[in-house]
Amino acid sequence: MGSGVLCIAESAGNELKKSAFELAGVGQRLAGALGGPISGALVGEGISGLVEGLGKRGLPKVYVVDDAALGRYTSDGYAIALKAVVQAADPAVILLASSAMGKDLGPALAARLGCGIISDAIALEVVDGKVHATRPVFAGKAQLEVEPADLPVVVSVRPNVFEPAASGDGAAETVAVDADLTGEQIRVVVKELLEPEERTIDLTEADIIVSGGRGLKGPEHFHLIEELAAVLGGVVGASRAVVDAGWRPHTEQVGQTGKTVSPKLYVACGISGAIQHLAGMSSSKCIVAVNKDPEAPVFKVADYGIVGDVFEVLPELIKAVKEKKGL
Repeated sequence: MGSGVLCIAESAGNELKKSAFELAGVGQRLAGALGGPISGALVGEGISGLVEGLGKRGLPKVYVVDDAALGRYTSDGYAIALKAVVQAADPAVILLASSAMGKDLGPALAARLGCGIISDAIALEVVDGKVHATRPVFAGKAQLEVEPADLPVVVSVRPNVFEPAASGDGAAETVAVDADLTGEQIRVVVKELLEPEERTIDLTEADIIVSGGRGLKGPEHFHLIEELAAVLGGVVGASRAVVDAGWRPHTEQVGQTGKTVSPKLYVACGISGAIQHLAGMSSSKCIVAVNKDPEAPVFKVADYGIVGDVFEVLPELIKAVKEKKGL
């Protein structure tokens, strides 16, 4: 069994995702405490050029499986490739982001490795030579401290919780890894991906999110949410009720059955704060709530609360931000 840390980096197009740099940051700290090396992993098609970016974030060695069979994500293909990487790197801890892909890939990889998995970690440390992780449970109402019985262990890390590794002048050694990616082993083949007409920052990686709920009374009023998000430099989110009603796409849903987010600023507008929604955003650094009901549950987790009608408050907020920015 190894003693180091392997960081599985995600990419979008020809760019590394922000979560890759966050994994590098927490991975360096863990590797130092464990007394082992840190390395990165990249799997996909045409991704060898991304090694340089990981080297600049302090990963001295990056294992790469670059194959046409990995052009589109499937849990089978990526798990097979990463098993080969893990066998070559021999880490004690395997880190990946708790993203849409990571939530699917983590269990598949752990099953192939025959090891345990800790999902959605919000804190990681080494105590007396052992890995300790903290993860939320019961829709975020409690936190569970976990110590794996055996190593290696796969750990998925909640995006936007840990500080990214600082960028420097480091360079990474590329280690090409061969994996058996024959068609018989990859049971699912993705034929086509339909991309949205307008690409925006993924909610899980956004620093600022402005979310709207049923208090907006209809999709025609979401222009207020869009405008506030735009002037703040953020993205739009929505509650489950809004998505279920067809007002907004599912990609914008925040909550237990949507996306779990941890932005620097989360503005909840016309959202009462059902426990399922709070579970998806309560780890935000700063929460601002706007609701006309002073007893709304969202105020219990908010750092700042405005009791008022969103149709009166939001235009004033937009105006104030524009004046502050000189727009």
